[in-house]
Amino acid sequence: MSKILSLIGRENALFCEDVPTYEHALRGEVSSSSFLVLGGAGTIGQAVSKEIFKRAPSKLHVVDISENNLTELVRDVRSSYGYIDGDFRTFSLDIGSVEYDAFIEADGEYDYVLNLSALKHVRSEKDPFTLMRMVDVNILNTEKTILQSIKKNVKKYFCVSTDKAANPVNMMGASKRIMEMFLMRRSEQIAISTARFANVAFSDGSLLHGFNQRIAKQQPIAAPSDIRRYFVTPQESGELCLMSCLLGENRDIFFPKLSDSLHLISFSDIAVNYLQQLGYEPVLCETEDEARSRMKELLPQRMWPCLFTVSDTTGEKDFEEFFTEREILDFERFENLGIIKNSLIYDNALLDEFEKQIVNMKTRKFWSKHELVELFLKMLPDFDHKETGKYLDSKM
Repeated sequence: MSKILSLIGRENALFCEDVPTYEHALRGEVSSSSFLVLGGAGTIGQAVSKEIFKRAPSKLHVVDISENNLTELVRDVRSSYGYIDGDFRTFSLDIGSVEYDAFIEADGEYDYVLNLSALKHVRSEKDPFTLMRMVDVNILNTEKTILQSIKKNVKKYFCVSTDKAANPVNMMGASKRIMEMFLMRRSEQIAISTARFANVAFSDGSLLHGFNQRIAKQQPIAAPSDIRRYFVTPQESGELCLMSCLLGENRDIFFPKLSDSLHLISFSDIAVNYLQQLGYEPVLCETEDEARSRMKELLPQRMWPCLFTVSDTTGEKDFEEFFTEREILDFERFENLGIIKNSLIYDNALLDEFEKQIVNMKTRKFWSKHELVELFLKMLPDFDHKETGKYLDSKM
């Protein structure tokens, strides 16, 4: 964890005061409870699963579509923490499938359900088909698993959101904001809490994770020079989710407080820190062709070609925020956590219409990105979608 902290420009862990303060309560609740973690093989899902496992739950079931990542989770848990007396199992299942439904019918007896599954990339809005899958994963599967949890008398449902849901400018952030609206409706029937937080450093598929791949494959490092973001470590993401799930009240949204321990840093600055930590000197290049062509020349000299450019792709937010000026905040309960306190407000007809329109599109097996954007705008009139016609897949 210390290596990751230094790369993102920090010295201390975010929740080094809050976790010890509430550790007795967290451990007591975990050890006497049963858990289902959905999307538990992604970076955040694995972090949450490990936070639960090391506190010895009576039952921990982890579901994810990735068989390989589930295998790594088991190896990681066994290598780090060993074994527990409780029932720990993993299941390679698609949450949207009939097999998952059968799995829930066969058991489904959990105190807590934590949903960490998500399509998280801004690049997922580049085509209408992937965009519809984002609607499925981020919104409709959430609704489905909440209804199943209600039917099975689950005590609490937790779902991870994103900082990009606050005043969203891309479809990913907007999908999570709409998801929060669906959560609000179901909070009348089951206790629900969630969390918004920053980029998870070196999470699967992220740009920082891509740095590892570029080094392994001896390829240039590319990063935007003008995009500055807040970063948390994987362990911090797991701690935040667990505290929101177990300590949050109904309709609470947890987020990390901004402080000296959490500040903005550019991707290009992290790239420089990353290469220097590995013992390489970054060499700035002007074009992709130059960066690729100089790889063999520079590598023997312990130098690494880098391409740092200004971002011009669709959906990039100029700045990050965890809450809006319209939301009621509690900064007093925790040292390094803030809480958005939500009242029970939702538009049932609007949510029903959203589901109806999605069903209509799927039934006719045709929809356009424009059609989905317009539907999102009906849900979120203030949605300021930034469309440039350029996407990250067109870059190195």
